[in-house]
Amino acid sequence: MTKLIRMILIAGTIASLSACGDKKDSTDAAKDAQKIIQEGMNKEKAMVEGMVKAGENLDKKAPEQKEETKK
Repeated sequence: MTKLIRMILIAGTIASLSACGDKKDSTDAAKDAQKIIQEGMNKEKAMVEGMVKAGENLDKKAPEQKEETKK
């Protein structure tokens, strides 16, 4: 989550710095920033999905391990 916030802040900084230049450059920078933000969001989503899967796997394995230790 913090990585996403950092990416957004970096993208915002890039966009604001590029706003000092040409209009064409600022639109290109805005598109680049949007692309970077989207990539960050996709990575964050994949990471969260992986964490959910790992949690589900742990939930499945925990009862099995308890049964094995009882035997």
